[in-house]
Amino acid sequence: VQLQASGGGSVQPGGSLRLSCAVPGGIFSLNVMGWYRQAPGKQRELVATISSGGRSYYVDSVKGRFAISRDNAKNTMYLQMNSLKPEDTAVYYCNVRRYSVDYWGQGTQVTVSS
Repeated sequence: VQLQASGGGSVQPGGSLRLSCAVPGGIFSLNVMGWYRQAPGKQRELVATISSGGRSYYVDSVKGRFAISRDNAKNTMYLQMNSLKPEDTAVYYCNVRRYSVDYWGQGTQVTVSS
């Protein structure tokens, strides 16, 4: 099962991007979905998660700037990223955890630079 992440790119500080993750319908329900990121030379870190019931969680560094959402009709998860900072530069991965099994997307590069 492969998730398809898209929407990365290069923006200036203060800019915005929206990441999308297409999730196969068979694993879209009864799960927790999330976004992780990995910057060069650093470990992969959790950015945000959203449950099937819509409850969301954000790491402190992105609170108030990022918003995670899911569209049940389109089997798609989103990460709206506003007020981007250079330290947000990383490869972003989407993840689905369902019945203790993790599914990953291929990663999409986000670069924030002036």
